[in-house]
Amino acid sequence: MTIREQQEQREQQTLAPWATFADSSKGHLRPMTPCPYRTDFQRDRDRIIHSKSFRRLSNKTQVFISPEGDHYRARLTHTLEVAQIARTIARALRLNEDLTEAIALGHDLGHTPFGHAGERALAEVCPFGFRHNEQSLRMVDVLEDLNLTREVRDGIVCHTGAKKADTPEGRIIHYADRIAYINHDIDDAVRAGLIKASDIPQYLLHRLGDTHGKRIDTMVAAMIEYGHRHQDIGMDAQVHDDMLELRQFMFDHVYRGTEAQSEEQRAKSMLRSLYEYFVAHPDELPGDYFVLMTQGEPLERVVCDYIACMTDRYSISVYKKLFIPKSWNKIEE
Repeated sequence: MTIREQQEQREQQTLAPWATFADSSKGHLRPMTPCPYRTDFQRDRDRIIHSKSFRRLSNKTQVFISPEGDHYRARLTHTLEVAQIARTIARALRLNEDLTEAIALGHDLGHTPFGHAGERALAEVCPFGFRHNEQSLRMVDVLEDLNLTREVRDGIVCHTGAKKADTPEGRIIHYADRIAYINHDIDDAVRAGLIKASDIPQYLLHRLGDTHGKRIDTMVAAMIEYGHRHQDIGMDAQVHDDMLELRQFMFDHVYRGTEAQSEEQRAKSMLRSLYEYFVAHPDELPGDYFVLMTQGEPLERVVCDYIACMTDRYSISVYKKLFIPKSWNKIEE
């Protein structure tokens, strides 16, 4: 018996009956020789961590565009916080922690530079539309060809939107993503001076907690208690309603029409300009993307792929190269 088979046997002995078992996976898009040491979900996790798209997350904006300070979240730190929250829930419910972690680490691989401002910019110009969850799936299937399991792919594309993931582990990510970003965005907004903790409705602080850690504990505990009662993924109705109200508070006071998004229109204008340029000059796309067109991919989709893969810093560099006279870059501010 291989080490992998021993691990699969332990899953059968220790995980809850409603968990997703690695040895019952629906498999990959293409056949793969089983690893003697890792389950399929563990191998998916490792492939994601070693991918280029995962490394790029460290230089992609979460909410604050080009923040001044070392402690604001980037897309990578958000991803790690989602993974930590999701693993805690999965372990407490005796679900498959490896599958949960793989989905969490891959759920935002398709995010654009400049956070949701970048996503909105591409959605406005691309005739095929643009959603970061669908782009994340395209990233692992086409652009990096990671050949992940169907369970991980399903969890990635279903982490946001109306369609629920097929596995309980995938459905955890839908909640863990919200728990993470609502709370860490409050932390960042307070640090930036956009809001004060006292601005948050006091009854929400009383019920959910008056600190970052307490609020996360409340929400995670509500999911664990719900899971034990119903053997399904969800959250106590009152806590869920409070979480959504706190989310709305953030939309009203941080995400829309505030200093946090004062640079959003500039960022969107820059990405739209890059999109229009490369649609008009496809011969200037990097080789890997040009190859996609020779394989039948529409030009507009390939240009979106290229821009979505950019980090904040790289997109600014490309924009300067294409649109800013070189002599201007030498002028001291």
